[in-house]
Amino acid sequence: MTTSVPPSRARVFALMSIGLGFLTVGVMFFILLDQQNASTQDFSAVPAKVNFPAPELILQDLSGRQVSLEDYRGTVVLVNLWATWCPPCREEMPTLQAFYEKHKDEGFELIAINQEESLEVVQPFVDEFGLTFPVWLDEDYEAQQKFDTMNLPSSYVIDRNGTVRLMWIGGISKKNLEKFVPDIISE
Repeated sequence: MTTSVPPSRARVFALMSIGLGFLTVGVMFFILLDQQNASTQDFSAVPAKVNFPAPELILQDLSGRQVSLEDYRGTVVLVNLWATWCPPCREEMPTLQAFYEKHKDEGFELIAINQEESLEVVQPFVDEFGLTFPVWLDEDYEAQQKFDTMNLPSSYVIDRNGTVRLMWIGGISKKNLEKFVPDIISE
C-alpha cells in the first residue's frame, strides 16, 4: 500500500523548500557583502598620542653624510623606522611618498630610517619606490633603541619644538596620515 501526501500538504512542503532556498541565498548574499565591506575597511594602525622629547640621533644618509634629527628642529618630522624585508613597510612606502610630496612645502619632512641593512640593499629599494624624502641608514639599530621599539614599521611625528607627539606601531594609511598629521603641521 502506498501512502500519498495530500495535495495541500505537498504544496506546503514545496513552498517551505522554496522559502528555505531563498533564505539560504539571502544569507549567503549578506555574508559575501559583509566580506566585501571588510576588505575595503582601513585596518592600518591608529597613532597613539604621546609627549616626550625626540631622542638625539646621528646617523648617515645614503650619500654617507652624517645627519642628525637636531638639524630638523623647527620642522615637523615624521620618522619612519623600516626594512626592505618588511611587508607592511613596503606597503606603506607609496602612501608615505604621496603624503610627503603633498606636505613638504608646509614645513614637513619625512625621514625613513632603515634598520640594519646596508646601502647595497637599501638603494635599490629607494629607486624602486622612487622615494624623494631623506633615507638614513641605521645598521646598529640605534633608532630602535632610542625610540624604544622592536617593531617595524614604527613611525613618530615630532613637532617643531622637538617633541614626539604621535607614535604608530604598524603600517600607516593615507586616511590616518591625513586625519592626524596636518593639525601638527599647521600649528
